[in-house]
Amino acid sequence: QVQLVESGGGLVQAGDSLRLSCAASGDKLSMYVMGWFRQAPGKEREFVAAINWNGENTYYADSVQGRFTVSRDNDKNTVYLHMNSLKPEDTAVYYCAGDRVIPKATIRQPNEYYYWGQGTQVSVSS
Repeated sequence: QVQLVESGGGLVQAGDSLRLSCAASGDKLSMYVMGWFRQAPGKEREFVAAINWNGENTYYADSVQGRFTVSRDNDKNTVYLHMNSLKPEDTAVYYCAGDRVIPKATIRQPNEYYYWGQGTQVSVSS
């Protein structure tokens, strides 16, 4: 069973960049499909990005396409979310999540992921 810990959040200004990290322990991250989700106050948790086990396939929400990049380093057991051109509407708690097998058709659905981190706050001021 894998444990996930996010880091890298903070308070930034609109237009700035941040890199979130999700460090895994307890299992080899290469065995997992990994996703990033976010939840703003009063809103449901929403899909941000996902990456398959070897990084060859990535998926993005329309709202972050072209600004965010998901990547992974399986040797370091870590997944990253590079966020550029941040907007105030990107403000949320960001979570990484993983599971061993997730069909491509449902990779954007949070209930497909069994393992979750505790989240890291990202706040973007205008």
